Order: sequence, then C-alpha cells, then structure tokens
Amino acid sequence: MPQVLLVDDDPEAIEWMREFVRAEGFTVASADSLRAARTVLSRSQPDVVLTDLMLPDGQGIELVESLESGGSTEFVVVTGHASMESAIEALRAGATDYLVKPIDVERLRGILQRVPKPEHFREEIGELRKELRQLGHFGQFLGASPVMHRLYDQLTRVAPTSATVLLIGESGTGKEVAAQTIHDLSRRKRQPFLPLNCGAVSPQLIESELFGHEKGSFTGADRQHRGFFERAHGGTLFLDEVTETPPELQVKLLRVLETGTFMRVGTNEPIAADVRLIAATNRPIEQAVADGRLREDLYHRLNVFPIQLPPLRERGTDLELLAQHFLARLNAEEHTDKHFSPAAIAALYAHSWPGNVRELKNYVQRVFILADDVIDVALAPETFVQPMPTSLLTVRIGSTLEDVNRRLIEATLLDCGNVKRKAAEILGISLKTLYNRLAVYHGGNADAADEAEAEEAFGDDAADPIGWTEEGPAAPPP
Repeated sequence: MPQVLLVDDDPEAIEWMREFVRAEGFTVASADSLRAARTVLSRSQPDVVLTDLMLPDGQGIELVESLESGGSTEFVVVTGHASMESAIEALRAGATDYLVKPIDVERLRGILQRVPKPEHFREEIGELRKELRQLGHFGQFLGASPVMHRLYDQLTRVAPTSATVLLIGESGTGKEVAAQTIHDLSRRKRQPFLPLNCGAVSPQLIESELFGHEKGSFTGADRQHRGFFERAHGGTLFLDEVTETPPELQVKLLRVLETGTFMRVGTNEPIAADVRLIAATNRPIEQAVADGRLREDLYHRLNVFPIQLPPLRERGTDLELLAQHFLARLNAEEHTDKHFSPAAIAALYAHSWPGNVRELKNYVQRVFILADDVIDVALAPETFVQPMPTSLLTVRIGSTLEDVNRRLIEATLLDCGNVKRKAAEILGISLKTLYNRLAVYHGGNADAADEAEAEEAFGDDAADPIGWTEEGPAAPPP
C-alpha cells in the first residue's frame, strides 16, 4: 500500500489530514519537525511527502535533500497566502506541487490520485532514460545535437513534477511538441492534454474559452459552456503565445495559479482546477514584461521552470537528419524512392531557416511534389541559393571534425555550382576521394552523369596534401 508522510507542527492539522489520506487508501506516517521527518525518511521513502513550509527547526523544503536521487516521491509544500513567493521558490528547489491554506480537499485528492505504484513509475522513467540515449529520438522529437540532448534532459527532469513550465522559442521550434512530451512523461498522462493558442482567439471570447460561461451570461450564450480549465481537470493545459492575452485576463490567470480555482463567466461560484499549466511564447519574455504585454507578477508565476527551445540553425546536422526523416516518410506514403542531391543538402545548410522545423517540413513536402527522382538544388527557393560570403564558413564550437569536414565539402560544392572536379581542386583532394566522401554522406545515391564522371575519377591517384585517405581523414602519425 502506498505511503504518505505528513510533516506539520500543528496536531489538529496532522489529525484531519491523517484521516483523509487513510480514506484515500494510503498508510500514514507523521512528524512534527525536520529532525523527526528525516528520521522517518532514513528508514523508508514514502510515495508522498506533505509538509508545512514553516517548521520549528527550519523550512519543509529542506527535506528534498533527504529523498532518494531519481526517486518518484511527490513532494508537496503547504503554504499560506502570505508565503506564495516561498511556494514558488520551493517548486524551483525541487517540490512537485504546493497547496495553499486552507487546504482544498479536492485538490489534495487530485494529488493523491496521481500517485502510481512506485515500481511502475520507476520502470517508465528507466525506459525514458534508455530512449534518451538512443541516437536522435526522444518522444516526438528527432535530433541528436548537444543542444537537443540538453533539452531532453530538462524535459525529463521537469515532467514528473507539477511545476509550471514556460517554453520560450522562435516560431516553429516545437513548443507544443515539448508541452505534449512533458504531459506524456508526467503522472497526468492518462488525463487530458489541451492546447490553446491565445493569439488565435479574439480578446472578447478568450475568457469564455478558458473559464467557460453560464447560459445567458452574454448575448449568444444560449447554453452552459465548460472552458479549457474545466475540461483539462486532472491533466495539462498548454497556453501558446500567452503574451497575447489581454491584461484583464492575465489577472484571472494569476488567480488560478495562486488559488487553484476559477469562475465561469456569469457566476461567482469558484470551481476547483487541478490543472498543470504550461505556457509558451515566441517573444523575448523579459521584453514582453518591459513592454507591458505580460504582467510581471504573472511572469514570475509562469517562470518557475523556463525552457529555451533551440532554433534549427543552432542544431548542426539535425537539419539533414530531419530533412531525410520527412523525405523518408513521404517516400513511404507515396511508394517512391526520391532522394536529395549533394548540392541540395549543401543548400539546406546555406539557408538560415527563420521558420525552423515547420519551414523545413513544408520545404521538403514542396520539393517532393516537384521532383522526379532526385531533389536537386534547382528546386530550392531563391533564398536558399544566395551566394555565400567568399571563404567564410561558420562552425559552432563543439562540432565534430567529421561534421566540419562534411560541411566544408558540401559548402564548397555549392559555391562551385556542383562542379566536383573544381571543388576537389579547391579542397586539395583527389576527385576520387571527393566521390568516396559523397558516397558515404549520401548512401551511394548518384545520377548517371555522376557515375560516368566517377568512373573517370577512379583513375585519379593524386596525393591528398591535407591528410585525407579515400575513406576519410588520415590518422595522425604516431
């Protein structure tokens, strides 16, 4: 049977919570101080720790340090209205949720109902960590660059908690995918995940969309309407472009975050909201606060756990990985075998992708329709093939030598109009070595003209002064 540890120096509070928690199917241990609680935690790790923030010998959040690393304990802090800032800090320090005094029993019941059997949750986390280690795949994300691995780690760490998350990133970087991933990895995954783009709803209707309305509350309200907060009860609500919400609505969002309750339009009756909120914006968030587009107090409530999503231009070879993935999916759907030419791949790296992954996906779908068998650089939009600055190739610190070599070869090819002999001369390698490297990069795909030229090149045994062998960079001398 799952266990709850209650930590409070108020005997009456301990007594009523003990009875309530037992009625929900838990065994109960209790402590009236940090010292007593640490003694309990040294003997066993409960499924839920429910602690008052202020204790005689310190703050309840200090007990986080006594929990097993990597465990699945729900750590819930109880605080008064006057200590809301402390509750937010507690979430940042490792608490998974908080309750405001007087405790809302329905909200407490919702927290207890989220607790799975511990062994099942540990198995799930283990599987997620295994998936994280697999090259390029994590949930609905695809990418193996260092910046993406940092993102995966952040998502894995915050998902099991109930902390509010603020996703910041350019349009098209996958903010909704990140929100869905957090939900799917959380204890709320069997409950609804509801996304709402705040910028797509008119200011006159957004309050009704979020909180619902009563019949007759305004012209056209011919029936009762349950809003997003009510329909997402027990689950996760994702508010995209949160900086587009009207100022008067931001006050009400703040109230939901602080009290866990809301009211439908047309009524004064509070309704409990057991909802995890994930917000997102593509604006620089501090600038949105400075410009008055986002209330500063709401910003601090949303910014408990900020996550920055990297733009595509900072993801290195993830660009090609994604392009090939989108193309493979289209090939499977249409029973075709189309592929990118080396020059087309080089053109991808020459583009800045202001629309990020969304723009890349649209581009691949467009050229797939236009191409016969080979997607060549001629199908790229004009913005892809603008001349690159002479003798300039930007390389991110941390790139592998193989990645740098590849980008150098493909950028040189693009600059030479895909004339391979000229590119080989500029690079100082034999034409045969160039073809060997391109075969490795592109799986041996070549058109008839390339194959004919390659046949001629195989007789070229010129030495490679920059240390290349036919299979790749030469090993350094002993």
